[in-house]
Amino acid sequence: MFAITGVPGNVGGEVARMLLAAKQPVRAVVRDLSKGAAWAGRGCDLAHADIADAPALAAAFRGAEGVFVLVPPNFDPAPGFLEAQATAESLCSALENACPGRVVYLSTIGAQATQTNLLSQHTIIEQALRALPIPITFLRPAWFMENCIWDVTPARERGG
Repeated sequence: MFAITGVPGNVGGEVARMLLAAKQPVRAVVRDLSKGAAWAGRGCDLAHADIADAPALAAAFRGAEGVFVLVPPNFDPAPGFLEAQATAESLCSALENACPGRVVYLSTIGAQATQTNLLSQHTIIEQALRALPIPITFLRPAWFMENCIWDVTPARERGG
């Protein structure tokens, strides 16, 4: 079984669709159970957990062959990235408790930067997760094709 966070969104949803298409069991980890209803209808097991709730995350991740972690974005973090530090602690606690076979963490291309910036939130989380005794892969995408949707209407209206 694969536990997937962020299933209601584009990336988590695509991960879940691909696994379901490959006849793999999926546990959709959602913050809002109403957003998981459609996924239950597709055959996913549902788990209710917030990224800040380590015990609920551990329960959602327990028994998983693999876990896909996508944390909610924070475009206005507190000084010192306190939210990212709390997320890192919660994830580490949950993953240590659940002991999944492996983890994939969706990070960002800027996580390797040494100068502090908005993307340093992922740097903090990556550093914490690296200390776990679980195989982990960090994905650092630069952009998602779906983000181009924001540009379609202005381009159509202004011809640019």
